[in-house]
Amino acid sequence: MSSRDPSPDESVSGDELEISIVMPCLNEAETLRACICEALEAISACGVSGEVIVADNGSTDGSQEIAVAAGARVVPVPERGYGNALIGGINNSRSQFVMMGDADGSYNFGELGHFLDRLRSGADLVMGCRFPRGGGTIEPGAMPWLHRWIGNPILSGVGKVFFRSPVDDFHCGLRAFRREAILQLNLRCSGMEFASEMVVKSAAAHLKMDQVPVTLRPDGRSRPPHLNSWRDGWRHLKFLLLFSPKWLFFYPGVAMFAAGLVGFGALATGPLNIGGVSFDTNTMLLCATSMIVGFQAIFFALFTQAFSVHIGLRRPDARFRKLLEKGPVEWGAVTGSLLLVAGVALFIFALLKWQRADFGPLSYADSLRLVIPAVTAITIGVQTVFCGFVFGTIGLIDGELNRSR
Repeated sequence: MSSRDPSPDESVSGDELEISIVMPCLNEAETLRACICEALEAISACGVSGEVIVADNGSTDGSQEIAVAAGARVVPVPERGYGNALIGGINNSRSQFVMMGDADGSYNFGELGHFLDRLRSGADLVMGCRFPRGGGTIEPGAMPWLHRWIGNPILSGVGKVFFRSPVDDFHCGLRAFRREAILQLNLRCSGMEFASEMVVKSAAAHLKMDQVPVTLRPDGRSRPPHLNSWRDGWRHLKFLLLFSPKWLFFYPGVAMFAAGLVGFGALATGPLNIGGVSFDTNTMLLCATSMIVGFQAIFFALFTQAFSVHIGLRRPDARFRKLLEKGPVEWGAVTGSLLLVAGVALFIFALLKWQRADFGPLSYADSLRLVIPAVTAITIGVQTVFCGFVFGTIGLIDGELNRSR
């Protein structure tokens, strides 16, 4: 059975189900039955029609048989990974709403009613919050101190700043959502960063998000968890950075370019003395480097944004559509050529100055004060021309795709 196709023996239509509880599973024989029973009891207590789906990721400890005996529907997902398992389970669900939660006993599925209330009130994604700032509770021994005081607060804080998300706990594994709204996000992450991807893309798509307090319990497994603190923490952070080119490239690039430009301008006419310290052409060279690197970072930000829209990772942005449609090759070529001409002109001026000295020795500082701006203008000019062609190529591909549709 494919992880993306409903079971052929389905006897209940999606219209008759309100909630599907999806549990990713990889060798959870110790805790799976209790989690399924708790979930089924929650569905019954809420008086709703629902199902429990175990998205099995290749268990070898008999978890599949335990799940079926406990009353769950098993969906085999051969592609390994937390994200793959959940995507397979969500795609095979048959209800209006979906709740997802780990099968290790750490989450209380009896809190289903709080999630349903928010979903019925219009929320598209309802996150659980384990931390006291959101009303949640972490029982003793339920979360390692590294996760509680460093990992989760830092990653959730980064997520709130980068994406203006209203949730306080980016990585809570207990959450519920409107199935169709989440399917439209085209979630792709195969590993633990799937948790971040769901929140980030929901915020980017302006879905209505809410949160409810939940309790995190110590898990009931005797083996170590699948989560690797450093590896999976880095994967979460990497995803947040790559999905936010403004913070990764654009803002640092603007800061570097602006700082270099200010220093460059201050040293253009001669050395600068501040507090008894003299700044001259060596500093000017450093400022030029800052401008070039800053310009490159700004270009990377624009390229990453445009490319991520092109491949469907982000929703189309009107400003970047204009960037691709308003002749990027032409403005890149014109702007870059002007800078290139200015750089060549400075080089010629420097050669003429050398000629007036009969091509003899020149003041090191005076010659570099012309050569450094010339090299900088030529470098940024060539980069600008290339940038225009890169954006023109993306725009051409997008145009062909739109016409083919």
